[in-house]
Amino acid sequence: MRIDPNSRSVQGLSTFIEFIALNVMYLVSCIPVVTIGAATSALFEVAIRYSDDETGRPVADFIPAFLRNFRRGALTGLALLVPIALLVFSAVFWLSTPSVLGTAGGVISALAAVFLFTAFLYAMALVATFDDGIRRTLKNAMLLAAAEPARTFGLLMIPVTLVCISILFPPFLVIMGTVGFSVGAYAAAFLFRSVFARHRP
Repeated sequence: MRIDPNSRSVQGLSTFIEFIALNVMYLVSCIPVVTIGAATSALFEVAIRYSDDETGRPVADFIPAFLRNFRRGALTGLALLVPIALLVFSAVFWLSTPSVLGTAGGVISALAAVFLFTAFLYAMALVATFDDGIRRTLKNAMLLAAAEPARTFGLLMIPVTLVCISILFPPFLVIMGTVGFSVGAYAAAFLFRSVFARHRP
């Protein structure tokens, strides 16, 4: 029996294994916490490139992208992740307060955290795609999150869906640990490309 290495089944299996490896590399890169921004920007860079007619090599390109985006990705990520963490803490605190004021404060904090999270996703994709300064990247991420409500909602639904499935069906965490982040980034890449095409000069 002869196996054709160029057959669709072999190519599909090869791509699946590559996405597993990419997912593991991303999770390992996030372990120091402060590198989450750099790792996410690198993941988006290889995903955006691969979504463009499957060009690039996700696994081989991840480490160079991580090193290239390290400073801007890490600093931009921290500039958004720290306020997000504070807003989430604030939301939990106020929602645990049995009062109208507490509920209002909790809802406002939660909505602000969600908005900044979408800005974080945009910022990481901007770091991956454009060579701009940190301040400009943060500004553009905020503007895109507000200017593209439909695509921003679609972008937000990717992690929300994955988290909800993981909560309702805990064994799904195995899939999240193997291909969840890499496949999610690949799906988000099409939205990023659409948004950037609309706003690119």
